[in-house]
Amino acid sequence: MAAFIINDVNKLGIVSVGHSNPVRIMGIINTSPESFYKKSIASGRQLAAVAKQMDEQGADFIDVGGMSTAPYLSTMVSENTESKRVTDAIKIIKKVSNLPISVDTCRATVAKEALKEGAEILNDISGLKYDKAMLGVVSRYQPSLVLCAYSKKPVQGNNIAKTKELLKQSLDLAKAAGISRKNIVLDPAIGFFRRSGNGPFFTKINSDWVERDLLILQNLRLLKSGQPLLVSVSNKSFIGKLLKKEDPSDRLFGSLAAEVIAVLNGADIIRTHNVKETKQAVFLAQKFLRKFKKGL
Repeated sequence: MAAFIINDVNKLGIVSVGHSNPVRIMGIINTSPESFYKKSIASGRQLAAVAKQMDEQGADFIDVGGMSTAPYLSTMVSENTESKRVTDAIKIIKKVSNLPISVDTCRATVAKEALKEGAEILNDISGLKYDKAMLGVVSRYQPSLVLCAYSKKPVQGNNIAKTKELLKQSLDLAKAAGISRKNIVLDPAIGFFRRSGNGPFFTKINSDWVERDLLILQNLRLLKSGQPLLVSVSNKSFIGKLLKKEDPSDRLFGSLAAEVIAVLNGADIIRTHNVKETKQAVFLAQKFLRKFKKGL
């Protein structure tokens, strides 16, 4: 799992990512009952069992969320509630697994408590833009970062160019907080660019959101800016829209297909609810890529 680190290798926590490294798998555990994918919700003994299983199935990281940020749901909870959910989960996970833990939050207070508890990675879907206090937390605790494309203001124009611009803004914020680019991974925000939403965690666009997500998946390599890229498509609504599968539980096969496409187009980390299945699909996609490159 964790490789020896040399100076020119990117890493997320202790795990080397990107370049010639295998595509890494980030398993999702939600402690928020309001989350859109009910099978990902766990607490107590169930959470311990899920974390242990993800470790055994080949996950490289575990990503813990304490509040759903699905743009089409009204899911805001208090910071105290989110913090308690996340810190309780981290304590449980650390008892059953040594995998690096990522905390999925946009709020500085929650991030601080999670990092104090032992999380090594901050996965901020606002790219450090939602909470002004986040830069101070990042500067103090120096976590590895997953930075998502995000804008509080509506964006118009070329979706590839705009996504790249938003990611560049977050890279600049991370630099100001003293985080090396070798400890940063970018996320193009599949599912978070929308015409409308019920919460603050989406970027407003005027174009069709499904077409935008498909365009991003087709052009991942154009978004890297020298950084490894994380893609999170597992069970998301664009898959449901295309396959006419309203229940997220019916989107496994679509998720795997989208994850394979992401790997073939340059993704370095796949964030998923389905670690076992995704690990197998990603392994085959990488085999195909290596055979293809040898044939060139």
